[in-house]
Amino acid sequence: MIVSTGLACGLLVGGFILLVLLRVPVAFALGLATIPVVLMDLRLTPFIVLDRMFQSYNSFILLAVPFFLLAANLMNSGKITDKLIDLARVLTGWMPGGLGHVNVAVSMLFAGISGSSTADAAGCGKILIPAMVREGYDRRFTIAITACSSVMGVIIPLSILMVVWGGVMQTSVGALFLAGAIPGIMIGLGLMATVYGYAKVYNYPIIGVPTFRDIITAFKGSFLAMLTPVFVVGGIVGGIVTPTESAIVAAIYSLILGMFVYRTVTVRELGQIFYETGRFASISLFAIGTATAFGWLLAFYNVPRLIVTVMTSMEFGYFGTALVIAALFLFFGLFIDAIPTIIILGTVLMPVAAAADIHPIAFAIIGIVSLAFGLVTPPYGLCLLISAAIGGMNVVQVMKDVVIILLPMLFILLLIIIFPEIALWLPGWLMPQSVR
Repeated sequence: MIVSTGLACGLLVGGFILLVLLRVPVAFALGLATIPVVLMDLRLTPFIVLDRMFQSYNSFILLAVPFFLLAANLMNSGKITDKLIDLARVLTGWMPGGLGHVNVAVSMLFAGISGSSTADAAGCGKILIPAMVREGYDRRFTIAITACSSVMGVIIPLSILMVVWGGVMQTSVGALFLAGAIPGIMIGLGLMATVYGYAKVYNYPIIGVPTFRDIITAFKGSFLAMLTPVFVVGGIVGGIVTPTESAIVAAIYSLILGMFVYRTVTVRELGQIFYETGRFASISLFAIGTATAFGWLLAFYNVPRLIVTVMTSMEFGYFGTALVIAALFLFFGLFIDAIPTIIILGTVLMPVAAAADIHPIAFAIIGIVSLAFGLVTPPYGLCLLISAAIGGMNVVQVMKDVVIILLPMLFILLLIIIFPEIALWLPGWLMPQSVR
């Protein structure tokens, strides 16, 4: 039989939702949901699904994902996080709520090295959450600010999500890196303002005013680590290396720092680091494959074209369409990992954004920032789960503080929608060909 668009969409989406409700992992649910449609439609065979999965893996740019993950794991294992915390301490520890500001600042610094929010939450959280609790900070606030600040790992360059987005949507990864810098800094400043408000209300202490010697020592200790984003982003923007080559450079540089400069990574530990990297990379890449097959079937049945027609007829305009796009990414981010959402929802909404004259880079930043919030909102909320586990509390117990901290972050997302130049200015200045 020939399956109609309505039936195919119902089987795909309904089957996926049912499998997720049955607690089937998302990557497997996406693949399994395609089976009924493939078996029912005479035009399709299982080999088409397998071919689409293989085609998604046959991407040079996606090789950057495991190498960026390796760089992040090497940074964490190499105790480089400690050196970043020392730098953040002298930069922000003198303000009221000192350790809270350090928590935010170190997440901003770590984001420029790892590109992974979960690595940020785990690496910084296991050090800062116990330290903040010992200093008298409320445990719920401590967990909430750690989780919320870690989302900058996928917004501030380097960002693994931006690599995936660039590979899937054929958008310049270098331009995406540059576009995420200003929104990421704005979110960081917004979080610091929230910490300052908490510190004034609950009388949280300062760490102390650093001496000139403390500042020099902290900068010397972290200087080599902070060169990582300079090499990667500078290499891409300057046209010296591709995103994949820059990821390899980051991994090798992190290995040299950990083994030979700081001497905190041993040969014995490398096996475990490679294993953890391979495990996380395989999960992400398998999800890319099944999500690509799922998204291709949606496109085969003209679902994206149908959505474009419906939304165009509603005449939302630029602002209304951008709000709907952000809302959809926020909603999907509650339940699904960001990478499959980019492949499924991003490819479906890309023609919708184009029809509303939303620049591809602005569309990408709206999507990625919206998806970042999903990392701290249940039921998925992976960064929140990691932080809560470290802090020894239930997710429900910290939700009030999470909501308070998210409000200024949502306001910044709204500013990006209203003023896309926030995201477009830096790539327009350094990579003008990417924003034409």
